[in-house]
Amino acid sequence: MNSLAGRFGGMLCRAQRASLGCRAKSALVSAVPSDPAAYVAGKLAHFDSMQFTPIRESTVSREMTSRYMSEMMEYAETDVVIVGAGSAGLSCAYELTKHPHIKVAILEQNVAPGGGCWLGGQLMSSMVVRKPAHEFLDELEVPYDDKGDYVVVKHAALFTASVLRKTLIAPNVKLFNAVAVEDLLVKQEGDKVGVRGVVTNWSLVTQNHDTQSCMDPQVMEAKVVVTATGHDGPMGASSAKRLESLGALPAGLPGMGALDMNTAEDAVVQMTSEVVPGLIFAGMEVSEARGCNRMGPTFGAMLLSGQKAANLAVQILNRQG
Repeated sequence: MNSLAGRFGGMLCRAQRASLGCRAKSALVSAVPSDPAAYVAGKLAHFDSMQFTPIRESTVSREMTSRYMSEMMEYAETDVVIVGAGSAGLSCAYELTKHPHIKVAILEQNVAPGGGCWLGGQLMSSMVVRKPAHEFLDELEVPYDDKGDYVVVKHAALFTASVLRKTLIAPNVKLFNAVAVEDLLVKQEGDKVGVRGVVTNWSLVTQNHDTQSCMDPQVMEAKVVVTATGHDGPMGASSAKRLESLGALPAGLPGMGALDMNTAEDAVVQMTSEVVPGLIFAGMEVSEARGCNRMGPTFGAMLLSGQKAANLAVQILNRQG
């Protein structure tokens, strides 16, 4: 139902682009005051006379601490953990908002979520998305220029902000910023290794283990883990590398291949899968584990890989009962 509504909304948006420049633009136009000078004078008078309601500093601290700690306790055991809040991870989380009975935790090592999808390529702002991934933009109501075989969002941050907002307002999703996944929680299940959660720590602690005395991590149990930590780097492809070290993946990961957009995006989506019981690879971490080519500054595969991973997670949860 949501998918059909999204496509219908996208058709309307494209029709409006031809006449009014899309409803997002028309909404901005309708917000323009009829008398700008009077509007500005009134707003300035309001700000000059405004006074915040009083509050104790300790109240602010208690509010933040109690809420965060209660959330940590609540999500110590969850249905799905998504590792990495980049384009694939966020697309996965958004897709799971359509299943409000599924509890989802997103873990992001950086303070700011979004990964590399705040920009296009080489610090440029436009975001190129090859069709048919534009249908996901329609669902999110992200405006774009239709160029035939692909679309262009004028700034990648429009996508990131839109998917973040729609994901984070969902009651079944919690984002934990500045939290690193240091290891996987594994169980030996017959002749296979099953992943049943993640080992977490504050990102700043993870990055300073060599300079500080030992600070043990915590654990978040999960029925399904979706790992979308991106291509190789200091903290990239972390689950793939850990599974290799455990012998759950063949030694000598193939790593990401050279750039070839036309093969890379299809391969990443097709190879998004449950690699070991309870663990799904999504996004560019797929390329590290499977040797897919890189696609460079085109984002369609990231969006669809994340969505596919979410539906695989639902399937696994249903299988587990």
